[in-house]
Amino acid sequence: MTDTPNYREQVEDAFPELQSIEDDELRTKVVEAWVLGLERGGWKDIADIPYAWNIHEVTNVEHVRGVTRIAMRSADEQREFHGADPDEDVIIAACLLHDIGKCYEYVDFVDEETLLDPDPTYATEEIPHSISGYALAHEVGCPLAVQRAIPHFLGEVPKRTLEAELVKSANSASSNAITQSAMGITLKEWVSEYSQTQN
Repeated sequence: MTDTPNYREQVEDAFPELQSIEDDELRTKVVEAWVLGLERGGWKDIADIPYAWNIHEVTNVEHVRGVTRIAMRSADEQREFHGADPDEDVIIAACLLHDIGKCYEYVDFVDEETLLDPDPTYATEEIPHSISGYALAHEVGCPLAVQRAIPHFLGEVPKRTLEAELVKSANSASSNAITQSAMGITLKEWVSEYSQTQN
């Protein structure tokens, strides 16, 4: 029998941005959500989750960190230049959780040896990762402000907060950089070309 990975340690090592969350309870909940996602998805290592079903050169961890870093810098500019007051803890937590649903969604797109025993109750591409990510955040008790900032596709949340918009725009910025560097195309071109292929 294979030893169970130390998911908590993996998550804490993968995301140094966790330390920027001031609320200890929220930081713990973000880690708990990732541990649940990794367990249910049956991953051996958090670093094995790809950024996209067909882009494996970049990991989901790299993307999530990129989104978090971009959003944190944008929030600084919103505060310093525009006098806005975005909630830093909400932004960081939501960014770190915005693609956690890929733990479930991308199981079918990786080599078998990267997985242990995915739970078929959760590990499926039937539910988009931004929705399953919302569900994980809800399940571990993240505040509503974090939960509502996780769904990042148009139309998923009727009323978007400043923090939700930051997560969404940072996700687009990171995704465009990744698709351009990996494939030489924009995110919009990637979606147009490949979203029908996967279904």
